[in-house]
Amino acid sequence: MKRREFVRTVGWSAAALAAAVLLFLAFPLFSLGQNQATDPILNLDRIYNSREFAAQRFGPARWLKDGATYTTLEESKGAAGVRDIVIYAAETGKRDILVSAARLIPPPPAEAKPLVIENYEWSADGKRLLVFTNSRRVWRQNTRGDYWVLDPASGKLSKLGAALDPAGLRFAKFSPDGSRVAYVFKNDIYAEDIASGRILRLTFDGADTMINGTFDWVYEEEFGLRDGFRWSPDGRSIAFWQIDSSRVRIFNLINTTDSLYPKLVPIPYPKPGDINSACRVGVVNAFGGPVRWIRVPGDERNHYIARMEWADNSNEIILQHLNRLQNTNEVMLGDVLTGEARTIFTDRDEAWVDVVDDLFWIEKGGRFTWVSERDGWRHVYSVSRRGEARLITPGDYDVLDVAGLDEKGGWLYFMGSLDNPVQRYLYRTKLDGKGRPERLSPKDKPGTHGYQMSPAALWAIHTYSTFDAPPVIDLVKMPAHSSVRPLVENKDLITKVGALKRAPVEFFRVDIGGGVLLDGWCLKPPDFDPQKKYPLLFQVYGEPAATTVNDRWGGNGTLWHLMLAQKGYIVASVDNRGTPQPRGRAWRKIIYRQIGILASQDQAAAARALIQKWPFVDADRIGIWGWSGGGSMTLNMMFRFPEIYKTGLAVAFVANQRYYDSIYQERYMGLPRTNADGYKNGSPITYANQLKGNLLIVHGTGDDNVHYQNFEALVNELVANGKTFTMMAYPNRTHGISEGRGTTMHLYNLLTSFLTANLPPGPKPAVK
Repeated sequence: MKRREFVRTVGWSAAALAAAVLLFLAFPLFSLGQNQATDPILNLDRIYNSREFAAQRFGPARWLKDGATYTTLEESKGAAGVRDIVIYAAETGKRDILVSAARLIPPPPAEAKPLVIENYEWSADGKRLLVFTNSRRVWRQNTRGDYWVLDPASGKLSKLGAALDPAGLRFAKFSPDGSRVAYVFKNDIYAEDIASGRILRLTFDGADTMINGTFDWVYEEEFGLRDGFRWSPDGRSIAFWQIDSSRVRIFNLINTTDSLYPKLVPIPYPKPGDINSACRVGVVNAFGGPVRWIRVPGDERNHYIARMEWADNSNEIILQHLNRLQNTNEVMLGDVLTGEARTIFTDRDEAWVDVVDDLFWIEKGGRFTWVSERDGWRHVYSVSRRGEARLITPGDYDVLDVAGLDEKGGWLYFMGSLDNPVQRYLYRTKLDGKGRPERLSPKDKPGTHGYQMSPAALWAIHTYSTFDAPPVIDLVKMPAHSSVRPLVENKDLITKVGALKRAPVEFFRVDIGGGVLLDGWCLKPPDFDPQKKYPLLFQVYGEPAATTVNDRWGGNGTLWHLMLAQKGYIVASVDNRGTPQPRGRAWRKIIYRQIGILASQDQAAAARALIQKWPFVDADRIGIWGWSGGGSMTLNMMFRFPEIYKTGLAVAFVANQRYYDSIYQERYMGLPRTNADGYKNGSPITYANQLKGNLLIVHGTGDDNVHYQNFEALVNELVANGKTFTMMAYPNRTHGISEGRGTTMHLYNLLTSFLTANLPPGPKPAVK
């Protein structure tokens, strides 16, 4: 979801191709001889090759247990490219270097330079530091690497798993008393005593398809699960997931460029309706012994254990157990001594249920918080161990996330937007469910706010941005939300963005009929003349995983759209029904069993309405582009509504919904055998024979997420139907198409050049 040349079929005229090539070659040269600090005109080199618009670095920050101090990483004065761990007192701002980079120099025979801190964790008593470094990528993220433990009192720095393979450890974390560290190595769980360095292996069946303490591809991608084990509160046991992918069919990626002969990269990857991995949860003594498996009913290959934690004690674990259709979530308590599991609460939906991450224990472990859409809105409940649910957040609004808890004061802090679904604010409400939510984010700062709250919610690291303005970060005191001091001001970046030639973003709502209003934004050319006609380019996503209409800074993506506006495009985006806007359950789940169908109808209706509403839009120059699900939607729009869209750019797309993974596609579409028409009619490849406009398709051949299979199948279908189009394949690039020198610049050169050649920018006089 690369020297400059196009891989193409016979789609372009000679004139259009020549123009595109000239534009393509010219873009990197636009910055030569210009003062980038003051130049109001953007180009691709400034956006993607320079660091001119990079935001100031901050963190990662960690609130300490006292709730009044936090640590963060800051550039070290002693050595370039390395960072110190610094501690701040929230109230006074007093700063001390807690761990200097000089204290993180490994002993011989390692190279005598400080560790590069990629992540860090403090033991519960604050007496030891765990540092993650030298990381390696596993699927989407760098989760494998080296871990070091520093004892600040003695200055001793020791490497964990020293006898094991370098950069081979995953998810290392302290025991509750800080004396040991557990980690995953080659799909088995180990525990290491810090003082002695003694390593104890706790599981013994780890293999390529038997995975302990971490996950297979699909669990990681669709449930966001990577770290798959948990220390018990008393430190005597470890609960962990085990995934058995031995019966899952293999999808082979082919690497043809890294060696003389091709290499196969096998991935167990379940597609809709196929066999899934088996999943179960076990508990093992942290000092060794047999595994005690929790007996969860049902077929292990046709259900999911989507979340697991200790149930605020060391005797029980709490599980979220989903059926294969993901429309029932059973909350279960598992007894670690007997292995018995009992359901204490069940959440159901006619469409799908979401996994709950905002589960926090309150009332001395007697109740926990839960998030559900059972009354038509996404609300927070408190649930007892007997399954009694009490509503905490009544009202016609959605809770997006629980931001913090002040149980002593009786407050729940949450993120939402009660008035404007494209913005985000912090609210608090009483834990007893009485009274209306109180907005804490400043009323004079519309946009998007984010918070990293301290224990007991007395302080927060607050991030604020808008579509037009990059983020600023400050420390605020709660509940007054009084700003104590700035942490990141991004003054240079704000000045550079402010100096760009631009018109401010315009947010709007478009009526598509039937009482349905869709949210959108648009960027107009800076010298916009309403008496002229302009091309209109839509950015689209349209699936349940994300929204595109957000009043927040979008980084390079925003800058690219702004560059296109400077060239003479109106750039816009609309969120159709089914996207996760805070507009109620019915809004979000109307898309069930019709992914790609309802959304494309909404998008087409919005385009027609805007063409009618905006007389300055040239109806003969309508374009659309998107990535991943947005690439799929781009294809659907180009194929299903060729009378509207003249040019499309589809990147890393799903062409056939049967080609994507089981967990995602079945969640929103059901099983193929019960919704065959939905899978067919929602897949853009079904309508490829209707293409009329200019189409560019782009994919990475090493995409482990949306397989290159989608690209090749679509090419075959377009060829079979005699359709002309342009294509670009990036060898061995994954879903982000970012690996390799020059790749990002090449990709955006390609997208921009194709767009300008086939959907010419700039105004035309209106026909009177």
